Amino acid sequence: METTAPVKPKTFGVLAEFPGVKDVYHAAEKVRDKGFKKWDVHSPFPIHGIDQAMGIGDSRMGWIAFFSAMAGAFGGFSLQYWINVHAQPVVIGGKPMNPYPAFVPVTFEPGILFTAFGCLLGMLALNGLPRLYHACFKSKNFGKFSDNGFFISIEAKDPKFNVNEVQKFLADIGGRNIEVLED
Repeated sequence: METTAPVKPKTFGVLAEFPGVKDVYHAAEKVRDKGFKKWDVHSPFPIHGIDQAMGIGDSRMGWIAFFSAMAGAFGGFSLQYWINVHAQPVVIGGKPMNPYPAFVPVTFEPGILFTAFGCLLGMLALNGLPRLYHACFKSKNFGKFSDNGFFISIEAKDPKFNVNEVQKFLADIGGRNIEVLED
C-alpha cells in the first residue's frame, strides 16, 4: 500500500494588524512606496483617502457604464430604424419612414437597462465577486476587522513577495500580530 506525503499548504500571503486608522493609512502609503501591487487594506469602515494612500487609480466603472449605455441606446435606435425602414415600411399620414423624435423614448429605455446590467456585472467582475472564501478568514485575529481591527494583507502572488522580508517590513512599519496565511 502506497503512502502519500502530506500536502504542504500553499502560502497565500502575510497579514498584519495595525492599532488605528492613522497607523494603517500611513502603513498603506509605505507599502505602496515599497512597490507592492497585490495587497489590500481591511478595516471596519471606509477610510477617507485610503485609495490615494494605496495608489489605486480611478475606477473603470464610468467607462463600463458609458459603453453599456451607448450599446443599449444604439441597439434600441437601430431596432426601431430597421423595423420602420426595412422590415415593415408603412407610410402613415405622409410622415417620414424614420421619425427619429419618436424613437427617443425607446432609445432611452434600453440605454438605461444596459447601463444597469453593465454596472452590476462590471462591479462583480472588477471586485472579483462572488468570492465565497478568503485566506484571511483562517486568521485568529482577522475577526476583529469588522469591529475595531485594521489590517494589511500582502499576497504571495506579488512579484516582490518574500515571506521573511514582508514579515520584517510589516513589523518595521508598525504591524503587529503578523501571520503567514496559508491557502
